[in-house]
Amino acid sequence: MRRTAVLLKAFGARAFFARDIVRGFRDPGTWFPEMIRQMHRIGVESVPLTVIVAAFLGGVTAFQTRFQLFPGVQLSVVGLIARQSIVLELGPLLTALVLTGRVGARMTAEIGTMRVTEQIDALETLSFDPVAYLALPRFLAGVVMLPTLVVLANTAAIFSAWLTLILATDVRTDDFVSGLRLAFTPFQVVYSLIKATSFGAAIAFVSSYEGYVTEAGAEGVGKSTAKAVVIASVSILVLDAIVAAVLAPFIQA
Repeated sequence: MRRTAVLLKAFGARAFFARDIVRGFRDPGTWFPEMIRQMHRIGVESVPLTVIVAAFLGGVTAFQTRFQLFPGVQLSVVGLIARQSIVLELGPLLTALVLTGRVGARMTAEIGTMRVTEQIDALETLSFDPVAYLALPRFLAGVVMLPTLVVLANTAAIFSAWLTLILATDVRTDDFVSGLRLAFTPFQVVYSLIKATSFGAAIAFVSSYEGYVTEAGAEGVGKSTAKAVVIASVSILVLDAIVAAVLAPFIQA
């Protein structure tokens, strides 16, 4: 019973926090300027890391795929497998997990530091809505910028896969392009973006909440940051499974 009560209390606290985020939409003057700044910090500043991770991801995926093929299999299959692996799964998932450490940890540390230094209390004293000023802009920026970064990651990974194949294997450009086009449907891109949007929402929500409820002291900020990264990572994996279970049957429709 005690564990159930703790679980319900934690769920209720997060539900109230989500309610406060929704209420924050009523004051765009508070959250909109900060949202633009957060979009730059989450998106633009994460581009180099995203491209580097995606480039290695695409190259390794294509290289491994080529040398796992049975003799006699058409080489165009490499392009097909690389595209499906990157666009449907590896691109959005690994981009989100990597950015959880970079973006999510920073969100939690920033808001947590404001909590322990009583800056959030000062905002409330000045009649500012701290959730609208701190959590809502980060949430919206995460929802907007994660799909953008995933599109960039998918593009970089596929380009890296092509470059690796033509330089290090016997796969030709015609074979790779033929595989990329094979059985492609626009919904595959939509599927990837749906995952990215849900991952961005999870990272921003979890990180903002854990920072907002940080306990006093530097140790509290450290604990909240570590907790946020773990919970956000697990949430991403759970959302990945849910989206796949619901939408995967429609990929080739």
